[in-house]
Amino acid sequence: MISRLAGLSLALAVGGTLAHADPSLERGRYLVEGPAGCGNCHTPLGPQGPMMEQNLAGRLVDKNPAFTAIAPNITPAGAVADWSDVELAKAIREGLRPDGSIIGPPMPFAMYRGLSDDDVMSVVMYLRTVPAVDGDPGKSTYAIPLPPAYGPPIDSVPQPEEGVSVAYGAYLAGPVSHCMECHTPMGERGPMLDTQLGAGGFEFHGPWGVSVAANLTPHEDGLAIYTDAELRDMITKGLRPDGAQMTPPMPYGYLAGMTDDDLSAIILYLRSLPPLPDAG
Repeated sequence: MISRLAGLSLALAVGGTLAHADPSLERGRYLVEGPAGCGNCHTPLGPQGPMMEQNLAGRLVDKNPAFTAIAPNITPAGAVADWSDVELAKAIREGLRPDGSIIGPPMPFAMYRGLSDDDVMSVVMYLRTVPAVDGDPGKSTYAIPLPPAYGPPIDSVPQPEEGVSVAYGAYLAGPVSHCMECHTPMGERGPMLDTQLGAGGFEFHGPWGVSVAANLTPHEDGLAIYTDAELRDMITKGLRPDGAQMTPPMPYGYLAGMTDDDLSAIILYLRSLPPLPDAG
């Protein structure tokens, strides 16, 4: 691992991509198993929830008329084992595989493009250390055209200053946890982040039935009616103030791993959003 990272540092310094990255295994573990909730899509599900003995080994995520989306095995036994660290980071942030093919939805590239250099490399570092789980869950297929790219090549994204602040909350709720993608209405070109940020309304279909992403803005249709303590329980426990259990696909178990400060920063950011009525 040390030699791999030494080579990575040299490649970054020469190539200009992800320059000055200072990845941390501890940070990577926190992100993947906590607020980023990678296992919410990449870990197989059993009757009791995620099958952690197959953590990150991939699974069918969604099947609908537009696509059959399969999250791949991202353990060291999966195809990513043959990718360099820089290639894996590019796949995470830009949706481009080493062969130039593009990764389709529902990977939230609109959000992941904002992951800092340090954080994306911390994620890569951690993924290299998780237990290898053999198995190939299959390949995604799409009946819709995929774009040639999700944006221009990413040069470098700085690490934001951590703390209980609106700015850091925006980073956590956006690039890290991608809350704002799921909770923003979808338009023809993806989430309408410029006009309907956080207004909810997107439908998720699964074994639990249909769940609708809630309005996260401080409108009376959204979060205005809840206290911070109630929001904490909803985000990390999936419990409404009346004790009712909320439905998937919110990754409550992963979000429960957030630090108190990070959760406070997210709530502070959500309170700062322009108040919008429910979408639709």
